[in-house]
Amino acid sequence: MGEAIHFGTDGWRAIIGEDFTEENLIRVCVAAAEAFKEKQKEDVAHQSCSTIIIGHDCRKDAHRYAQIAAEVVAACGFKVKLSQDYCPTPALCFSVAQDPTAIGGIMLTSSHNPAEYLGVKLRMVDGGASPKEFSDRVESLLGLDAPATRGDFEEVDFVSPYLAALKNCVDTEAIRAAHLRVVVDPLYGAGRKHLAQLLEDLGVEVDEINNADDPTFDGLHPEPIQPWIDRGIARVQELGFDAGFITDGDADRIAALDDKGNFVNPHRILALLVSHLVENKGKRGRVVSTITASAMLARQCRRLGLDLTLTAVGFKWIYGEMKKGDVMIGGEESGGIGIPTHVKERDGLLMALLLTETMALRKMNLRVLVDDMFDKIGKLEFSRRGLRLSEKEMTLFCTNTISNLSAEKICGKAVVDIDRRDGVKCYLEGDAWVMMRPSGTEPLVRIYAEAATVAEVEELLDAAKHIVKNAE
Repeated sequence: MGEAIHFGTDGWRAIIGEDFTEENLIRVCVAAAEAFKEKQKEDVAHQSCSTIIIGHDCRKDAHRYAQIAAEVVAACGFKVKLSQDYCPTPALCFSVAQDPTAIGGIMLTSSHNPAEYLGVKLRMVDGGASPKEFSDRVESLLGLDAPATRGDFEEVDFVSPYLAALKNCVDTEAIRAAHLRVVVDPLYGAGRKHLAQLLEDLGVEVDEINNADDPTFDGLHPEPIQPWIDRGIARVQELGFDAGFITDGDADRIAALDDKGNFVNPHRILALLVSHLVENKGKRGRVVSTITASAMLARQCRRLGLDLTLTAVGFKWIYGEMKKGDVMIGGEESGGIGIPTHVKERDGLLMALLLTETMALRKMNLRVLVDDMFDKIGKLEFSRRGLRLSEKEMTLFCTNTISNLSAEKICGKAVVDIDRRDGVKCYLEGDAWVMMRPSGTEPLVRIYAEAATVAEVEELLDAAKHIVKNAE
């Protein structure tokens, strides 16, 4: 079943009981352990790092699978620390980065995928996402024999030290004095209880929904987009709180709602946080985002005199830029945003905390903050769709369209540039753009568009769909 295991944009994911089996998990863990051993040998500074940290999210049997992973990795010669309960992926990443004996981490999660999925994310010695060359090496080692016995491991509380560290990232007294009220929606994922408790400890009034111990996620997909966030929208509208924060299945991504229930997408969150870090906290440095970044981010960086670096889609590429240094913040369209001085990885809980701090320091609720930003850099609308294609359509798109697409105008807008680093992105006049790329986590093509109005965005998405479906 080796062909069933492939590491996409961030990890391997499969349906529990189908391709995600005990047998396949063991094969992945053995291969990962061997790849981590090779990393030990490559770098003298890490030869004494003999610990692998393992965590898991809230999916069915996730802790049992994590125990199996811990036993196997321990049998491969590592000291293993296993999270005593579910934990956010950023808590695992922080734990790896803070443990001087750790060479890396293994997180059992399938992020925003539906409840029937589980998967594996790999994390490096600094807590960052595994680069492509490491994941490729793990895939190449999947044929290794499993150890004949199982090893011992230690169960550890990773979450408490992580939450304590998050409080040190913000002005706790300013937050406490602001008397803010927020709705928290963890979508039944690994952020449940933790983000709400963190905010309550800082004096924020919190109403948390979708936080039961329910591995079915009550039918919701733990992805912070509609329709899965409709309950959160309704609750914020009902209560009129200052904001709503939504995290995904493993709590490394964030989206938000204003007091009227309007969706504040990750593009706007990232642009807001860039302003907050510079103007409220005195930070400087490069801003890194993926090629799907909003033109509003470029405008914000120009306004504040910051350099903007764009990468291919996937936080592992942002992580690569963070390793080079001089990065203040990195973020992606799907809601993964990270501050490298905390850990070189996405952190939905930290971003919620920083948005709370922004509201407290500027004495504005989230809606007013967003409107104030629009006054300074202008407003753009964004949307995306997923297109499921036949095998023939996908082949034609990947082999022909990405390489050969050429157009002077799309929907009457002049094409001013084309970027083919990850799929194909057409930059249009007026800061509009449209993009098409194969997903790295699902068998579909994602299409994206940004323009001045919702109607223009929908028109661009329809045009992109026509282009993808009619590849020749």
